[in-house]
Amino acid sequence: MSYSRFSGILLLSAWLSACSWVAGPGITPTAQGKDSAPKRQIHPDSIADAVPRRDVITASGNTSPYMVFGKQYELLTDYRGYREQGIASWYGTKFHGRLTSNGEVYDLYQMTAAHKALPIPVYVRVTNLENGRSTVVRVNDRGPFHGDRLIDLSYAAAVKLGYAEKGTARVEIAVIDLDNKPAQAGARVAASPHYFLQVGAFQVMGAALRLQSELSVQHELPVQVSLSKGTPTYHRVRVGPFTDFLEAERVRRTLQSKNYGLASIVTEDSRP
Repeated sequence: MSYSRFSGILLLSAWLSACSWVAGPGITPTAQGKDSAPKRQIHPDSIADAVPRRDVITASGNTSPYMVFGKQYELLTDYRGYREQGIASWYGTKFHGRLTSNGEVYDLYQMTAAHKALPIPVYVRVTNLENGRSTVVRVNDRGPFHGDRLIDLSYAAAVKLGYAEKGTARVEIAVIDLDNKPAQAGARVAASPHYFLQVGAFQVMGAALRLQSELSVQHELPVQVSLSKGTPTYHRVRVGPFTDFLEAERVRRTLQSKNYGLASIVTEDSRP
């Protein structure tokens, strides 16, 4: 991730691409600034495609517009039939066990992906145009925010497509239309709540971007800058998402000890 991935954002990962403090059992992220393949190798023939299902598209990870590294992105509203060619990369151990843009835990052995503009979650077929291999992945993260790359795949997906050692490949992606529907306003969706730490809210975008950069680069935190609703407009700087309130509180105290003031724990749609 992006970032990944923020990740959303707006999640900013470093990845963003698309990223968090929650680790699964037996997971040890690598040192800051480095990403790599895991020690346990897998054979392409042992990797199964993601199985498409009709997931409900909620607000989690789907803020639009959002801003990363000073650039604004918008999600596609008409994504059915979407098809595009570009460069695919992959992300591995550095982000293994961290949260994706919609609050799921990234597992480099699962068939997932990060995309800057597709809603989360959707399923896409990815074809390696250099060798003809094809697979299906589930988009659950934001990114890649690096150069002209189109999509960031999990390590497993990169292995199956035959470009894990090379690092990147030219691919074509096509959305699998399952008629996934956005959750209706007021509808109750069975999903864990997502919490963020709001570290600041600025009317001047530059101030928000400076704080975002500091938190994401110096402290390896997933950070988003999003626009508030109403007037005046604020550029909100938020760390997260967290699915565990106690984890959000732990990080809040850590930031407070590093002189970032009294960050507030908020939900996804809270205003400044």
